[in-house]
Amino acid sequence: MGIAELFLKSSFARGVHPVAHKETAGKPIRRMPFAQRLVLPLSQHIGKPSRALVRVGEEVVRGQPIAEADGAMSVPLHAPADGVIEAIGLHVSARGPWTESIVLRVYQGSPQRVAWADPVDPERLDHEQLIAAIQATGMVGLGGAAFPSHLKLGVPVEHPIHTLVVNGCECEPYLTCDHRLMLEYPQDLIAGIRLAMRALGASRAMIGVEDNKVDALIAIRPHLPADGSISVHAVETKYPQGAEKMLIKSLLGQEVPAGGLPMQLGIVVNNVGTLAMLGRLIKSGEGMTERVVTITGPGIAKPGDYWVPIGTPLRDLLAWAGARDCTEREVILGGPMMGQSVASLDVPISKGVSGVLVFDRREAHAPAAKNWPCIHCGACIDACPMGLNPTLLGLLVAKREFEQMAGKYHLGDCFECGCCTYACPSQIPLVQQFRAAKAFLRARASA
Repeated sequence: MGIAELFLKSSFARGVHPVAHKETAGKPIRRMPFAQRLVLPLSQHIGKPSRALVRVGEEVVRGQPIAEADGAMSVPLHAPADGVIEAIGLHVSARGPWTESIVLRVYQGSPQRVAWADPVDPERLDHEQLIAAIQATGMVGLGGAAFPSHLKLGVPVEHPIHTLVVNGCECEPYLTCDHRLMLEYPQDLIAGIRLAMRALGASRAMIGVEDNKVDALIAIRPHLPADGSISVHAVETKYPQGAEKMLIKSLLGQEVPAGGLPMQLGIVVNNVGTLAMLGRLIKSGEGMTERVVTITGPGIAKPGDYWVPIGTPLRDLLAWAGARDCTEREVILGGPMMGQSVASLDVPISKGVSGVLVFDRREAHAPAAKNWPCIHCGACIDACPMGLNPTLLGLLVAKREFEQMAGKYHLGDCFECGCCTYACPSQIPLVQQFRAAKAFLRARASA
């Protein structure tokens, strides 16, 4: 199959085309040294926080489990370095509230090798053992959602899965960590895909890569199996192509029904970074102690993709990457479209952080302090990939008609991609309004 045959003409409707800013894509992944202290929140995933296994003053080695999974919807936590447990208590987090965390003081000269591992032969594991082995790695979705991987791959039997869709789009501006993983670790990616297919019982896997990453397509192709069970396809470069419902539409021409999940169509979507890490960890029997993070933006002197130890405080990471002095710095975790800004440089890198972007606020063209009225131009409607009416939803927010937003106008189908806010000429923060409405509805439902 030639390169031209890998390009798919189908795509999803609407979306936007932000400037890519993928300058770090041409640089190999480098390794960041250990910070003096690592801060490890017990809640780095969707679900119940991990439960600490260590005590203050206890010595640990890199890869050692320091917290265990507390139930099915939880994952363990592993020491990212050799050191001593300095504290266990509340610490600032990216989510806002302080969260229970383990503070590890790293020994000087701590080696990068993993000292605690239990290698297994994945081919000899039955389904339950394979799911348990995945949970034991502490793996979560590395695309940002941080959903426990063993649950994503342990689909209920009433939903038989035939296709694994592998998301290699990385459509967010600035981020290139997935791109570099596809280029440098294609063997790990294919190994992880095979494991995921076994866990799901899927007969095929389709890797979707945006057509601005032809080098990734070329890097993956030699490692594909001859039987055609795993294939790679170039899809249109458009945001948010990497959203699971959009990628399913582009690759398979199918639409996930409103309020539904991909597994109802016999499909599971996983990120390339997650599967590459899974392929690396299962065979070696190691736990997740680090991840690749894109560190970039106008405020960074040494932009690139780095292997970053989990728990590295932003302060140390920015010092290593050469953050330039600026009095009004804006730091964003993730991409500029769906990422979140942080108020403290003491926030640690967690498993779900794919990027750290640094801007000088004076150069970032921040939205005006006061928004202009909606001019009913329809730009947000033309941009919304879910076919919602952001104009109407915004008017309902102003009237606090949250129930009507959710019931009649499908607020729950909004996955907060930010296309509406990006397209709005009046600079109305629509997606932030929708997040607030959802938070209100969740709070009232749990009251």
